[in-house]
Amino acid sequence: MLAKVRAAALLGLEAYPIDVEVDVGGGLPAFAIVGLPDTAVQEAKERVRAAIRNSNYELPSRKITVNLAPADIKKEGPVFDLPMAVGILAATEQIRPQGLGGTLLLGELSLDGAIRPVSGMLSIALAAKAMRLHTLIVPERNAGEAGLVEGITALPAASLLQVVRHLEGLDLIAPHVRPARVPTEPAYDVDFTDIRGQQHARRALEIAAAGGHNLLMVGPPGAGKTMLARRLPTILPALDWDEALDVTRIYSAAGTHLNGGLPALARPFRSPHHTTSSAALIGGGPVPKPGEVTLAHHGVLFLDELPEFHRDVLEVLRQPLEDGFITVARVQSTLTFPARFMLIAAMNPCPCGYHGDGRRECLCTPPQIARYLQRVSGPLLDRIDLHLEVPRVLSQDLLAQTPGEPSAAIRDRVAAARARQHDRFGRGSACNALMSPRQARRQCQLGEEEREFLRSAIERLSLSARAYDRILRIARTIADLDGRHEVTLADLAEAIQYRVFDRPLRLVG
Repeated sequence: MLAKVRAAALLGLEAYPIDVEVDVGGGLPAFAIVGLPDTAVQEAKERVRAAIRNSNYELPSRKITVNLAPADIKKEGPVFDLPMAVGILAATEQIRPQGLGGTLLLGELSLDGAIRPVSGMLSIALAAKAMRLHTLIVPERNAGEAGLVEGITALPAASLLQVVRHLEGLDLIAPHVRPARVPTEPAYDVDFTDIRGQQHARRALEIAAAGGHNLLMVGPPGAGKTMLARRLPTILPALDWDEALDVTRIYSAAGTHLNGGLPALARPFRSPHHTTSSAALIGGGPVPKPGEVTLAHHGVLFLDELPEFHRDVLEVLRQPLEDGFITVARVQSTLTFPARFMLIAAMNPCPCGYHGDGRRECLCTPPQIARYLQRVSGPLLDRIDLHLEVPRVLSQDLLAQTPGEPSAAIRDRVAAARARQHDRFGRGSACNALMSPRQARRQCQLGEEEREFLRSAIERLSLSARAYDRILRIARTIADLDGRHEVTLADLAEAIQYRVFDRPLRLVG
């Protein structure tokens, strides 16, 4: 007897249909899985065998062949356990399922027949809709994720026996119902009110958030660089629906289930350790998985102690910073992952950390400082819009009782600036940091005085063409924060202040 069950698998962030074909015939007893299964799929034989037996059914002593079609793509993970078990029961005529061809089944089986959650459910639900399959039988913990896709009926199943009874029409599973009240605003446990002093740094982070600019902070240990970075997501605009689905889909594919099936609320904040490999940062593996740059999509990637990262790890950031995506090539496939994030980096000014501190003596020699700074390449620095010096916090600021401005107030100004950029570019995710050089010149119409000021700055600071374009983008964002259409001389002067590494003698002198 032959039975066919519809399933799906994940390749990168995209799902594709899989037909689980089960043939039960004569010959010596055997259980074979074909169709390029990996080890986890091969081990499904024992899980399926025990789950069927513990659900009061039998696995006959016959030759059972399970084919996962198409057979030219490698299958991985335990997602096929449930469709295999149902296919075997149907092929051996222990059950007579109804409407099996129009239903997609997914789930990992425990030995007792319980169904465990699987990764990538949101991508699979989107693929099912494209396949015009509107009913999904999924693990209970995945039902909320599948139900995010409009037009999909997600049936949450707890066990193999429950699925069988539903397919036979004996005890139908009630569809998942999305909660009537879904929270739309994230709740943060940190706030900008926690920060004392550092007005210059707070201003720079507000500009970075308003324009989507990358930011590098340079300062001694204990100056508050990490504290500032961790509060950046609290002043970013809330995710819109499409962005929330993007973030949820990425984390689901990575095996992280957010908010119990609800869409993501907060923008991602990723902070990998400096020992992170390039594969972990950009994604990789035999079957490539999302890396840190993709997990930070629509959010913030924070690299603390930037010069301590391996040079090859930092250099792989150049493509995603420029293009907003990362391409991972393998022999069998080439996958593209989204990677549109804000890069926030922090570093000390020298190996000991106290060069230019004023309170503690630096023990480093000029050659040591120069070598330390050269660990971060010029092309990477050119892709970071704002370079900011973060000095030690003053004692009077540290002991002040007056709280700083809250994140909510800053977020309102940032959201208003982003709204102006949306009106300007006509796309919800567009921001000043993504302007091309031609757009930057068109959106920053300068008068004679402003052009002369910039000409002088370019000559004195030896600015590159890329640095010049980034100054225009920063100035455009400053004007947007103030609600002005024109870019003024004051905007350009403030923008140039945020190009510390265009003035290297201040750090190594």
